Amino acid sequence: MLGWEFPPYISGGLGTACFGLTRAMSSLGHEITFVLPQSVEHDPNTSSHVKLKVPTPGQVARAERRRGITRLAEIEGLENVTFRTIPAELRPYDRPADDETISEIERQLLIHEKEIATEEILTQATESAAASAADAPTKVLDGGSAPKKQHYGGDMFSEVHRYARLAMEMALEEGFEVVHAHDWMTFPAGIAVAAATSRPLVVHVHSTEFDRSGEHVNQRIYDIERQGVHAATKVIAVSLLTKNLLVKRYGVAAEKIEVVYNAIDKNGGTYAEPPAAIRRDEKIVLFLGRITMQKGPEYFLAAAKMVLEHVPNTRFIMAGSGDMIRKSIEMAAELGIGQKVLFPGFLRGDDVAKVYKMADLYVMPSVSEPFGIAPLEAMSHDVPVIISKQSGVSEILTHVLKVDFWDIHEMANKIIAVLRHPPLQRTLKEHGTFEVRRLDWRTAAEGCVDVYGKAIAAWRGH
Repeated sequence: MLGWEFPPYISGGLGTACFGLTRAMSSLGHEITFVLPQSVEHDPNTSSHVKLKVPTPGQVARAERRRGITRLAEIEGLENVTFRTIPAELRPYDRPADDETISEIERQLLIHEKEIATEEILTQATESAAASAADAPTKVLDGGSAPKKQHYGGDMFSEVHRYARLAMEMALEEGFEVVHAHDWMTFPAGIAVAAATSRPLVVHVHSTEFDRSGEHVNQRIYDIERQGVHAATKVIAVSLLTKNLLVKRYGVAAEKIEVVYNAIDKNGGTYAEPPAAIRRDEKIVLFLGRITMQKGPEYFLAAAKMVLEHVPNTRFIMAGSGDMIRKSIEMAAELGIGQKVLFPGFLRGDDVAKVYKMADLYVMPSVSEPFGIAPLEAMSHDVPVIISKQSGVSEILTHVLKVDFWDIHEMANKIIAVLRHPPLQRTLKEHGTFEVRRLDWRTAAEGCVDVYGKAIAAWRGH
C-alpha cells in the first residue's frame, strides 16, 4: 500500500480509512507493507498491525548521491513496528505558491532524469499511462485553467516525484502480489512500482480534484489522477457518486471500477462538561471537518443565522482547519452571529469524542463529498445527523436527514426540527446507532481483497 497519511497524525478521512482497512485486512490474515512519506509520524500502539517500510539505507544513499536527497533520520522507540519512511514531504492541504511554475527542486530532478537507470521505468510507465488516458473519451478541461485558490504547495509535485522514485527502489527488494495506491499523490508511485515489479495496480479514489476544487481544477493534478485511473488494472471508488464522476470526467470504463464503501469503528468515551463559553441550557450544533469550499461552511453559517432567529439558545461549533477558516470567521461576524459560533480548530483523539458527546446535532453540508466518514463517527456517538444529498455516504444511510447543500432554508428547517422535537432526536439517535453498527471495516476490507483477486486474475490474463 502506498499512502500519505496514517493515524494518529492525520489531516482527513483518508488516514482513518487506511487504518481501518489495514487493521481489518490484518485480521483476515493478509500481510501489508505500507509506504509513507517522511513527514508522517506514528504511534506504535495504534499501528502495530502494519509493517511500515521504505528504501534501505543503501538505496537512500544512492539516491542522495544522485539527487542530493537528505538522509533518513533514525527512528527509535517503536517496539512493535518495523518503521522507516520515504524522505518526501507530502502535505496535501498546504497553501500553494502564487504561480504554477516548476519548482527548482523539481527542475533539478528532471535535468538528471536520464542519468539514473531505474528512473526510466518511472518515465516509461507515466508516459504509457498518459497515452492510455489520452485515448479515452472524456470531457476536456477548458484551457487547463488553474484555480484562483488551490490546496497544494508549489513544490508538491517534486515531492510526489521523489516519493514515486524511492518507493520504486524499495519495491524492487520486496515481495508482494498487488500494489494498492491511495489518491493522486501516490498514483505516480503506484504506476512506477507496478511497472518495475510486473504487478497489478489497484488505485483507490477517495476524492477527486473536482470534489476539492469544483470546476476550477488544477490541470496537473487532474492529469495525474487521470493517468493513475487509466494505468490501474482495477479502480476502487468510495461511492457510486465517485464512480459516476470517474466515468464522466475521466473516461474510465464503468466495469473497471468497483465501489467499496468506507466504514467506522464503534466509538465510545465519557461525557465531557461543556466549556465555560457554552451554557448548560444551550443546544449544540456541530460542524466537524476541513473548513474548505468542498465542505460547504458558508451554507452551514447561513443556515445557522436562520436557526438562531427561531432557537436563540443554540451554539454552533465549527471544528476543523482549512483555507476558508478566516473567511468563515469573518462571515459569522458579518452575519451578526459571531458570539454564537465557536472555532476550536483541528481536533484530535479524545477531543473529537468530547465534542461529539456535547453535540445535539451534527451537520455535514458538503458541496461534493465522495464519501464522508464524519457522519458515521457522529452516529456512533449517538448524535443525530443531517447530511447533504451530494455525499457518497448518503447512498448507504437511511436514518439521517438529507438536504441539498445549497438549500439553506430546508437545512435550517431540519436543524430547528431536531432541536425542538425530542422524539425526532431520539428516533434518529436510536435508529442511527443501530444502522451504523453494520458498517464495519471487515466488510470493506473483504471488498478490497475481492478487488485484488480480480486485478490479479486480469493481470495474469493479459
